[in-house]
Amino acid sequence: MLFAVLTWQVAGHGPLRTLDERLGRIVASWSIPAGLAEFFADLGNTAVALPVLSVVMVWVGWTGWRAGQGVRSIEAGEDVEGGGEGTVHCPAPVRWWLPPLAAGLALAAVPALVVPLKLWLARPGPPQMAGAAPAFYPSGHGATAAVAYGVAGLLLIRGRRGVRAGVGATAARPHPPAAATTPTASGTPTASAQVTPKVSATAPVTVVLVALLNAGVGIGLVRRGYHWPLDVLGSWCLAGVLLAGWCAVCERWAGGGGRVVRGE
Repeated sequence: MLFAVLTWQVAGHGPLRTLDERLGRIVASWSIPAGLAEFFADLGNTAVALPVLSVVMVWVGWTGWRAGQGVRSIEAGEDVEGGGEGTVHCPAPVRWWLPPLAAGLALAAVPALVVPLKLWLARPGPPQMAGAAPAFYPSGHGATAAVAYGVAGLLLIRGRRGVRAGVGATAARPHPPAAATTPTASGTPTASAQVTPKVSATAPVTVVLVALLNAGVGIGLVRRGYHWPLDVLGSWCLAGVLLAGWCAVCERWAGGGGRVVRGE
């Protein structure tokens, strides 16, 4: 909804666009060192953001694969050693490859969305970009940074959660007597051990760092005169849609919520 309003104001030369251009000139005159602003603006380059995301994708894929191997070994051990007497709820990262793959596709979707919008709206850039083709809304650098670093942070949070869950499942297996007992339909107590993924304590820190990083990219782009503020804000709206889509895909199809191993 916010993106639709912003796009309408930009396309229709509304009052918000006038205020935006006034604010852009103010930010461009700030005393932030040009070198620092340029550094943060460059973080929105695909040549920088893609390698960062690729490293995170590889790490999360590797840890997810290891977690999946551990769950399968635990389940096999319960079937053989438990004699069919216990019920163990183990985290099941069935599709460990899906979150990294979806992250790569989310970043690939950025130019597919941004470029047509830029060409369609044809918004002129700030005075510093005089002579450049009128194609500045939304910001490609802003969207690239928001999606790449945003989904990288979400991958790290999910990866840490998977590691903690895998460790918890491994620790639960050697101690069947300590498990709680719950009555079954036949009245016979059944041992159970519940292992649930936990959000890492570093998750809030990761979220804050990603938010500050993207704020730095946005300010850098406006301070250097590469974009107007609404260009960056519009790109963040698009990135929010892509990140929400990534979360929905992972929650729906990636697995990891818990699989039951039950004895007879």
